[in-house]
Amino acid sequence: MFRIRRIHDDVLPPNRTALDHAVQILRAHFPEARREEIEGLPDRLRNPFRKRFRYILVVAERRFRVVGCAVLMHEPQIGFCFLDFLAVEKGKTSYGVGGALYEAARDEARALAAKGLFFECLPDDFESCRADKSVIADNRRRLRFYERYGARPVDGTEYQLAIKPSDNCMPLLVYDGIGSEQPLSRDFARQVVRAVLERKYSKLCPPEYVDRVVASFTDDPVRLRPFRYRRIASDFQLSAPVTVKAQVALLINNRHEIHHVRERGYVESPVRISRILTELKKSGLFVIIDPEPHAVSALKTVHDSDYVEYLRRMCARLPEKQAVYPYVFPIRRRAKPPLEMALRAGYYCIDTFTPLSRNAWHAARGAADCALTGARLLVQGWRLSYALVRPPGHHAERRLFGGFCYFNNNALAAQLLSREGRVAILDLDYHHGNGQQDIFYKQNNVLTISIHGHPDFAYPYFSGFTTERGEDAGKGYNLNLPLPEKLADGQYIATLKRALGVIRDFRPTFLVVALGLDTARGDPTGNWNLDARDFAQNGRLVGELGLPTLVVQEGGYRIRTLGTNTSAFWDGLHAGNRRASPATLGRRERTAEGSPAARQ
Repeated sequence: MFRIRRIHDDVLPPNRTALDHAVQILRAHFPEARREEIEGLPDRLRNPFRKRFRYILVVAERRFRVVGCAVLMHEPQIGFCFLDFLAVEKGKTSYGVGGALYEAARDEARALAAKGLFFECLPDDFESCRADKSVIADNRRRLRFYERYGARPVDGTEYQLAIKPSDNCMPLLVYDGIGSEQPLSRDFARQVVRAVLERKYSKLCPPEYVDRVVASFTDDPVRLRPFRYRRIASDFQLSAPVTVKAQVALLINNRHEIHHVRERGYVESPVRISRILTELKKSGLFVIIDPEPHAVSALKTVHDSDYVEYLRRMCARLPEKQAVYPYVFPIRRRAKPPLEMALRAGYYCIDTFTPLSRNAWHAARGAADCALTGARLLVQGWRLSYALVRPPGHHAERRLFGGFCYFNNNALAAQLLSREGRVAILDLDYHHGNGQQDIFYKQNNVLTISIHGHPDFAYPYFSGFTTERGEDAGKGYNLNLPLPEKLADGQYIATLKRALGVIRDFRPTFLVVALGLDTARGDPTGNWNLDARDFAQNGRLVGELGLPTLVVQEGGYRIRTLGTNTSAFWDGLHAGNRRASPATLGRRERTAEGSPAARQ
């Protein structure tokens, strides 16, 4: 078994390793290629439009080692893709790696709305290629393979025209309509050929040569060579497509159901997860991965030890169906908590409706495991991961629980990711993300942004104001964007774009999204009216940041539309992230005066 994934950059160690392996494979397969074409691949990924092509690298990995790769060039203005290289590690050609990579390249081209996929292939006849029989046999095998997809060389042109009299085996130009029934138009083909010859082969092809080859495309539509190895493309049954699309890691807190508060008005119920899952399974975007268990010490990376130990001991001593609700809160004498454990709940809580129970501890730990595993997957090279969890976490502060939250899943993930680079947390819940604000308030390696209902009317009421900007080293690294109870047309999207601009200025290595869907129309805990189209647009804009992104589930309580809205957000996020140019990432720390939020 092998995994197909796209390498966006060489920032993370797993990506650097994969890129090194890919370069080694390309060197071995294409020794006559110009050195800069292969050695310059890392730079082309970092600077995708350097030659007015966007470079895309897709690799096949087995046990974290690259066994094959494909390099795709995307021209967004003309609207085509060019398969620059496809190579498989020697000895692996019989494992289906090449086919999987080509199908992945076709899938990428379709996702980019390309009007066709082009590439070059050496001739399969002795008249065009003076070579020994083994070379011709290899060329025939390749063209036979591509004909299975309907891809054929263009015919009746001078694309094979020799540049110098000594040139031999000039390549064929092969066209794959990637499923379209539209014929290849002359004008489109001319644009493609000019772009390839002038940009890819700028040092080889003089202008007069380019003009002559382009002018040789006279037929409209362009003629394609008849099928030589199969009469029609459909007489071969293609394997099930292997695509980079199904590469969102989905981590589900399978212990969430044990935490079920059966009381009137308690909206944080298990049905939320099942409704979301029902819709997600229809998309084909997700790969379910089991979360890794983490030690209690992992919780103490963002929460005070005495707080964690209180929750552990208090929950453990409660009978199975008994709950403790905080009801006494220390206005004075905070330094001396009550001796009675049940009374002490108010010492660590901010409200009266978040209960402690035996199962609350286990469910909250399961949610934390999902978020931490999702973060680790990003470090390992995954592009997108989703911690579908309950209970939620963004109201849990360093030493306080509340708002249905016990451990701050977003903060735990961000703290882990911050070991590899800067992290931005974008909280899209209707309620202020007071938890991560409190935890990172004095830090400048984690940017915290929250778009929420104004605390004048929305929980938690005592935080979320614009004046809360961070302290000490963290000054300018916390941004609150409170909005009114009734939104004006376009107000939410304008605010989101502002937040995304701040994130771009911060130049993080990773993004954590606290996804609250209680911003939806009809949600019992909010007053806004976002619908599925809004969530899709929001997801697309977030995805266009081009960052490795972990999404952690927070609120969202209108069961009727919860699954649809979640699926819409993910459709947008995945599409935006896939089409985005690699983000300009950085690890260098900034001063508070230079912080992105400080300039807002």
